[in-house]
Amino acid sequence: MKYIIIGNGVAGTTAAINIRKIDHEGEITILSDEAYPFYSRIRLMEYISGDADESSLVIYKDAWYEKNNIKLLLNTPVSEIDKNKKEVITSSEHILKYDRLLIATGGLSFIPQIPGSDKKGVFTLRTLKDAIEIKKYSEQSKRVVLIGGGVLGLEVGNSLRETGHSVFVVEFFPRLLPRQMDKEGAEILKTQMEKMGFAFFLGAKTREITGDEKVKSVILDDGTIIDCDMVIISAGVKPNTELADKLGIKCNKGIPVNDGLETEIKDIYAAGDIAEHRGICYGIWPAAEEQGKIAGINMAGGSAIYTGTLPSNVLKIAGINLISAGDIDPDKNLEAIVQKDNENFIYKKLVIKDNSIAGCILYGNIDVWKKIKKAMDEKKDISRIKTDLEKWDMEAL
Repeated sequence: MKYIIIGNGVAGTTAAINIRKIDHEGEITILSDEAYPFYSRIRLMEYISGDADESSLVIYKDAWYEKNNIKLLLNTPVSEIDKNKKEVITSSEHILKYDRLLIATGGLSFIPQIPGSDKKGVFTLRTLKDAIEIKKYSEQSKRVVLIGGGVLGLEVGNSLRETGHSVFVVEFFPRLLPRQMDKEGAEILKTQMEKMGFAFFLGAKTREITGDEKVKSVILDDGTIIDCDMVIISAGVKPNTELADKLGIKCNKGIPVNDGLETEIKDIYAAGDIAEHRGICYGIWPAAEEQGKIAGINMAGGSAIYTGTLPSNVLKIAGINLISAGDIDPDKNLEAIVQKDNENFIYKKLVIKDNSIAGCILYGNIDVWKKIKKAMDEKKDISRIKTDLEKWDMEAL
């Protein structure tokens, strides 16, 4: 059996691991358009801040691929897939045969149509190559504008703040972390981050990035000018559907897959940020890992079922603990238990729906996260212990 995996991220690598557990003899080939073996994308901030080097980000070195009899081809972009001949054609016109194929090409940084976004000094962060370029350029920069106040934007901004840069965040929404925080929690977070040295422009839209060849400033729609010598755009990620489009697969957000992670084309699977399962593209590491596992088992002849992943995000900034999961109900349509302490930067929220916890925000103190997650995963009935939860007594869980 010949298995080909396009993409060497967490989904593709986890799939290879699970194929090998079942099929000890099959030929597994991973194709990657990057120059590095499987590395931790979620630790790229540590590289930018100087707390980690390139080699420490790599999770599996060459010896691991050899030990598991997995062929890894780096710097090998795929140009197209012939579903009838079951062939993968690389950009160098090399042809590889497959019996089962996994598309795990991940996502691409979304770049809004902002005049000047092509100037020198404007970056996005998605890969280790991006991180290397950002770090190198930042060494000759002092003032950085981040377009986007989501998790990735704040984390990369903090890494640059730690290396002595002045950081200005421009966010289109009227609050930080619009997907992970409600208005009250985001306000406390903003206050804490301002004390750390961040400057914020909320409910703001970027009109233009100015400069001759290099970045000179960012102009907002209201005419505000922010002088800077570096811009990082963090406006979200879109699934990299180029190969699927060429195959004729009808993509909505990503590549639609069934509960076995198989696409509409037999023997072609999809997992990770590229996959759309039951209308959802998760875009988070835990979902990509779980999908890679399920896809790998099924490619090797198993019958595993993917039922979804609890959407959760963690903000990794020294001095700030934040986990957000499930339905945080920012519009206050559901019942909620809230505890907050503005002075100590603490905000905790449980969202209740149908007598179970539908979502939570834990900011400032995340000690009870495992208990809450377990209750959410199991859809535990909390009707009898609601009084305890209102006192924030999590022992009852």
